[in-house]
Amino acid sequence: MNSSKFKEEEYKHRQIRDLKDMIDTSAVLYADRNAFLVKNAPGGIYVPIKFSRLKTDIDELGTALMDLGLTGKKIALIGENRYEWVVTYFAVVNGIGVIVPLDRELPAQEVHNLLERSEVSAIVYSSKVGSIVEEAIQGIESIEYAINMDALEHVDHMLSLKKLQRAGKRLLLEEQRNYVDAEIDREAMCALLFTSGTTGLAKGVMLSHKNITANVYNMSKFVDVSNNWTGLSVLPMHHTYELTCHVFTCMYQGCCVAISEGLKYIIKNMAEAQATVMLGVPLLFESMHKKVWKKAEESGKAEKMRTAVQLSKKLGKFNIKSTKKLFKAVHQAMGGHMQMFISGAAAIDPLVIEDFNAMGLTMFQGYGMTENSPIIAVNKDRYYKAASVGLPLPGTEVRIIDQDDNGVGEIICRGDSVMLGYYNNPEETAKVLIDGWLHTGDYGYFDKDGFLYISGRKKNVIVTKNGKNIFPEEVELYLGKCDYIKEVVVWGVEDEKTGDTVVKAEIFPDDATIEERFGKLSEDELRQILKKEIDRINEHMPLYKRVKRFEIRETEFEKTTTKKIKRFTANRG
Repeated sequence: MNSSKFKEEEYKHRQIRDLKDMIDTSAVLYADRNAFLVKNAPGGIYVPIKFSRLKTDIDELGTALMDLGLTGKKIALIGENRYEWVVTYFAVVNGIGVIVPLDRELPAQEVHNLLERSEVSAIVYSSKVGSIVEEAIQGIESIEYAINMDALEHVDHMLSLKKLQRAGKRLLLEEQRNYVDAEIDREAMCALLFTSGTTGLAKGVMLSHKNITANVYNMSKFVDVSNNWTGLSVLPMHHTYELTCHVFTCMYQGCCVAISEGLKYIIKNMAEAQATVMLGVPLLFESMHKKVWKKAEESGKAEKMRTAVQLSKKLGKFNIKSTKKLFKAVHQAMGGHMQMFISGAAAIDPLVIEDFNAMGLTMFQGYGMTENSPIIAVNKDRYYKAASVGLPLPGTEVRIIDQDDNGVGEIICRGDSVMLGYYNNPEETAKVLIDGWLHTGDYGYFDKDGFLYISGRKKNVIVTKNGKNIFPEEVELYLGKCDYIKEVVVWGVEDEKTGDTVVKAEIFPDDATIEERFGKLSEDELRQILKKEIDRINEHMPLYKRVKRFEIRETEFEKTTTKKIKRFTANRG
């Protein structure tokens, strides 16, 4: 139900002081609920882990880490999404020191550089990244211990997490309560998170317990998953969007987290876990949306479904939600229990959100950045707009500065979730933290109802000679609707004749769809088809935004682990 009557409504949840307080209270409130669903073997069945055991495992590992003399030190964490990853994170921040989560897809040299820059004393890792870690830690004198999540025994300074867990259990039985009784400084750094980018460009964001728990607490006023829901975790946990908005918020509200086996297994895992909510990125949801319609086309039911979707959208204006029965096939394709999709990390085509909502799946988007722990704005689960990233998070002030004639300007915010600063980088900190306000580098505007819309990144904006601002993200959204375009990046180039700046697109075509429709094509034929499509799309845009040049690429664009295209590694031919 999407109704303006919920405009002023907020869900009520308990206040939390820090992440330790969050886990301790959840372990009491939800002791017998499933905190996690995990697979002990690929392709196996999901095995539940209760909230009570989660707290026990955290306390045992934390006690063992304290016994190693790691109190007050930084500990790196790297590996695939798994239960041990979460236990390690909480064990470190809830009484030991500072956690430094790293991207498991980084090459050894970049891991090495980040370990050096963050001055870690230990690293916890999974065997899947064992060879990368062993290479990365060479020559780093600050590292006292490397702890393997899968090893059965200690070998010199290469320790076994399982064995540490057992050691911690024994120490707790001997009444070693130093870790369990540790006081938490909620204002001090507890997590050091590196933004995506090459090692030279990646900045270390310093977050405190106060930053993170304020985000969890305030987000929970807008989005409720407390009614015995199960979330499917598909995005990398080292990323704040997945960690804060999904894992931490689920742990806070008593929602279970099922860990997906990977992107290829999402639909299978949805059904197995009976998942009811999933956070994702636009690429994931747009791909699912395309598959839904493609399946409808193949089964000859597309026209019928289009009519049903249009009817549902009309009814939605009167707050009448479509019945799942009408879109039974779509719900079965999503595992049969899915109720909510939340998109973030990049711009999404609003049509995807509108369609899924019309099909009886609540879907909306949010907006944030690591520097704000991360959420700045999010739609309410009962009051949302498809094209908007939502309303400012409670406790977060959001302003638009340096506005143009259309009210578009830079988004700045302040509140308890704003980072402490960039690690060992006062110059960069001073650029973005000004008088307590975080300058996001994103352009956007508010509508009359206070909903926030993102126009694009400040650093990406194309400025024409007559001062017009063009946001590449907006043009890319139009082009991305074309069935024949799989990926696209837009930027400005100088027109040799006029000297003005014009829009150029670099396109990675959807070869499978093109071949299915037209058969094998020559380069010239492919170019003609894409040109015809671009001309058609240009008709829907103002003259100054229209694509005047384009080139075709043969390979996908390089992406971050959250499937965002690395814009500045794209070809600039």
